Amino acid sequence: MTAMASAYTPRAGGSRQLAGTGALLRLALRRDRVVIPVWVGVVALMVLSMPGALEGVYGTAAERAEVARQILANSSLRAMYGPVFSDSLGGLVAWRIGAFAGVFAAIMSLVIVVRHTRDEEESGRQEMLSAGMVGRRAPLTAALLAAFTANAVLALLIAGGLAGQGAAGALALGLGTAGVGMVFATMAAIVAQLTESARLAKGLTGGLLGAAFVLRAAGDASVGDGSSLLTWASPVGWLENQRAFADERWWVLILFVAAIVIQGAVAYELAGRRDVGMSFLPTRPGPATGRLGTAGALAWRLQRGSVLGWSLGFLAAGLAFGGITQGAADLVGDNERTREIIERMGGQSGITDAFLATMAGMLGMVAALYVVQSVLRLHFEETSQRAEPVLANAVGRLRWASGHLVVAFGGAALIMLLGGLGLAAGYGGDLAPVLGACLVQLPAIWTIGAAAVLLHGASPRLAPGAWGVAGATLLLGWIGPALNLPGSVMDLSPFGHLPKLPGAGMTWTPVLILTAVAAALVAVGLGALKRRDLIM
Repeated sequence: MTAMASAYTPRAGGSRQLAGTGALLRLALRRDRVVIPVWVGVVALMVLSMPGALEGVYGTAAERAEVARQILANSSLRAMYGPVFSDSLGGLVAWRIGAFAGVFAAIMSLVIVVRHTRDEEESGRQEMLSAGMVGRRAPLTAALLAAFTANAVLALLIAGGLAGQGAAGALALGLGTAGVGMVFATMAAIVAQLTESARLAKGLTGGLLGAAFVLRAAGDASVGDGSSLLTWASPVGWLENQRAFADERWWVLILFVAAIVIQGAVAYELAGRRDVGMSFLPTRPGPATGRLGTAGALAWRLQRGSVLGWSLGFLAAGLAFGGITQGAADLVGDNERTREIIERMGGQSGITDAFLATMAGMLGMVAALYVVQSVLRLHFEETSQRAEPVLANAVGRLRWASGHLVVAFGGAALIMLLGGLGLAAGYGGDLAPVLGACLVQLPAIWTIGAAAVLLHGASPRLAPGAWGVAGATLLLGWIGPALNLPGSVMDLSPFGHLPKLPGAGMTWTPVLILTAVAAALVAVGLGALKRRDLIM
């Protein structure tokens, strides 16, 4: 305790405040030796796959000029993807993927920072480390350096991979993507000082990211050249206003640097004014008399905030996707290559039905991330040793696990229902076909969740691999059709076997088979959990 007190004294000098940063950084990179490369690789591949896909669709300068004209005239498409500033192939790449690359970089960054700051404190590991020669601000510095490393590698991959489209534009897009990531890394560093819960820190920072995307979308829908004040109020809007591959605005990088420096300074100041494990917004104490009588009630209490956030997000996403459906159909027009891609993703019927099926499929693949997150709450409860006191009472492992699984699988059904309602409302068409298109995704979503149950049940060390399963599924669905991957590869995803509704005929066989597979995986996973030892 004496060592910890001296390391964390407010009067410690600057060098002492950062003591141990190198060791903590190496530890963070060691722990994330799989997660960071996967995140960086997936985002980079999403960006670098775009030139080939777009060139196959808009192969001539005349086609690219026409699509750029249609985008600028379509407010719904500007809201979703932003305006297009150049009809070159590089300009279309920046339009199509730039905002989403920035969002994914921001998610990666906030997860890294919270994981190595608030998550470490919540688990008690940081207090143990702080008993050694570790400065007060060393954990925060190591977390930000880990995020910086990931974003720097991502920027290099994007700049190098797109250099053939124009070195300046590729560098601008790479630096802008990394800039968005670091803005939200430092934002997460601030939020991590304010809250006591890593889950709440991720949720609040994610909410701020969602607000930034909405601001950018609202600004771009109202003004077609990115000059809206709403667009400039969003870091995601700064990325598009760098105008990669279209007379780059290098001075916009000053906004990223200023935001990173200011937010980083605030986070460092807050970190120096609190004790380890404490926060400026402490959690409210619960009632004197407990009200949670079952394991299921406890699981719902722990996960209700996440379910609410995902539900609102899916409702909003459904409304947005529905709103651009008609505009997307107009944009496709007579372009056979685009029609072919959308039909591969969404079915063989009319282009509008195919686009709706595509959007329903994308919602389903994103919902797979929710179900994995919810199932892995079991993993967090076990590794943080919160499960042990619950299981020490008259609660068996199966009852404990089943409570969380009901929330996970039932929550997936709820968010897909709300996503379908939003999609139908945004599109303005019949409710039943669109709702059916969303709900038919559930067997595939449940299969991904069941794989997470199996991995956690087999061994806690295997549980994080569920993110790899969900990420691979999302990657296949995102870029597989555009790259014209063979059917044998696309069939590796459970979503590839579902009927493409609306438009295509309903086939129950794959739906029933996937549901049975999910049930079998859950049963095997729970059986393994019942037999193995818990983490002590």
